[in-house]
Amino acid sequence: MKPSLITFFMLFFIGASSTNALGSDLINDCKKTACVNVYTDNNQIIIEAKKGDSTVKKTISQAPRKAVVKAKPTTKPRPLFLLPQPKLKPVVKKPTVKTTYKRPAKPKVKKTVTKVNLSDRLTKLVPTAGVAYQPEFEPLVKVPVYFWCDLPELFQSRVEIIGEIIDVTLRPSYLWSFGDGSTFATTDNGAAYPNGSIQHSYQRPGSYAVTLVTTWNGSFTHNAQVRAVTGKVVKISLAAINIVSAPTTFKG
Repeated sequence: MKPSLITFFMLFFIGASSTNALGSDLINDCKKTACVNVYTDNNQIIIEAKKGDSTVKKTISQAPRKAVVKAKPTTKPRPLFLLPQPKLKPVVKKPTVKTTYKRPAKPKVKKTVTKVNLSDRLTKLVPTAGVAYQPEFEPLVKVPVYFWCDLPELFQSRVEIIGEIIDVTLRPSYLWSFGDGSTFATTDNGAAYPNGSIQHSYQRPGSYAVTLVTTWNGSFTHNAQVRAVTGKVVKISLAAINIVSAPTTFKG
């Protein structure tokens, strides 16, 4: 039992150290370049970008002026040797004080590095489909009804966030439910008669609720690297259709 416990603890510590190493690598990557993530939340496209950066603040400090005091030296009078000089008491003059100012020292520039973390978040909405069908007025039983929606084949959006350019591309896929228990899955948005690929014939007259479920999936591009968008966006569209019986023809 002892070797197995030792082996277990060794594997546990090795795994913990490797996890920490991966986390530090991700942090270092965000400091060097921008970390971008695109995902879905509450049927919305969320674009997040984070980047560690630093700015340099220059603080200029001015040295104060210093007063310099210079004492002017006094000189003794030169004796005259031609004439006898009376003995006089020496007169001591007080030194004169001269105040001068020294040129101010050059300002010292102190650089202070402040770390700044840049992050931002943007939200994008994808369109909701509008359902159409043909014939519009009283479609008949056992006669094909053409369905389509007004969505584009691609949803593209370019955003700029914290100085980074991100291109998002989504493609829709469709699941039609015609209200009588029949369903149809496709990536085509359909068209009107005669080119439409989404057709359905009702076998009985009545009112039916048509449901279209649109699912958006795609990718995003950042710094020439393509990555998948995490998650999906699901939109639901509804339409009502009334199917009538064919008119009865009486022969005489």
